[in-house]
Amino acid sequence: MRINEKNYVDKAEKVISDLAEESKVKNRGRVNIVTTSKLRNLLAMTADIYNQVLLYPSERLDDELLGRIEYLRVRVMYECGRDNEHKVEKFIKKAEIIECLKEIGASKKNYLLFSRYMEALIAFHKYYGGKEQ
Repeated sequence: MRINEKNYVDKAEKVISDLAEESKVKNRGRVNIVTTSKLRNLLAMTADIYNQVLLYPSERLDDELLGRIEYLRVRVMYECGRDNEHKVEKFIKKAEIIECLKEIGASKKNYLLFSRYMEALIAFHKYYGGKEQ
């Protein structure tokens, strides 16, 4: 996977710090990246699945959970399409969210790691000055 137990926090920080720096250059020193609301929407979908995965008895996820993870990919792309300013799309690409979702496969461990990565992205978003809208 693109992320692992040792690098997901650093990767999340780099994604958000790079986006914040890029936006400062374009916006005269003001951070103008994807909003906290958009990120929370993505995290809410992730957390809903996380709760079921966490309690799942096997390391290999069943077809129902795999279907929900696939649907999460669809919803992520939908959020990209809804954003006229392309901030969500830029975030999704920089964070490699779609690629990470594809790499989960049927692994419970990989999904739990992905969920922690999403939480880290939101934490660094707040730290680097991401705004609520």
